[in-house]
Amino acid sequence: MWKQYLGPLATIVGIDVRAECANFEEDQIHIRIGDQSDTGFLASVLAEFGAPDVVLDDGSHVMEHLSATFQFLYPRMARDGVYFVEDLHTAYWEEYSGGYKRPGSFIEHCKDMIDELNAEHTRGAIPESDFSKGTLSMHFYDSCAVFEKGRTGEKFAPQIGTPI
Repeated sequence: MWKQYLGPLATIVGIDVRAECANFEEDQIHIRIGDQSDTGFLASVLAEFGAPDVVLDDGSHVMEHLSATFQFLYPRMARDGVYFVEDLHTAYWEEYSGGYKRPGSFIEHCKDMIDELNAEHTRGAIPESDFSKGTLSMHFYDSCAVFEKGRTGEKFAPQIGTPI
């Protein structure tokens, strides 16, 4: 499906912990066996294939794994890349280290990143970061989060009217 959608020039890299998944390798599709939260393993995949344009995280769905993978891969993506995390309903499930408003869940991390995205407007309350400077937008859907890298230039936030 991804080959058809992305076209004949796409290089698709799948990561899984199960060795039998290597059987799905074919033209344009490369499978690497390893743990998505192992930054050494992820670094070796990047060394082999380069910075990804798109990441679709459909991995273990365990909160620690989602966060570790995002923190490592997102800064190393192409400047205009898209990072997609799906099955985020597990952020509310204890068996995936989730829970409603549980510190450390990827959903709670996303809530903090919303503030970080807007750091430039916080009058110094939140320092600007590589994330705030290099992220164009964040989108949330049922059980999914999408991050778009890129920058359109300096942010513009005019004040309309007078404060009360």
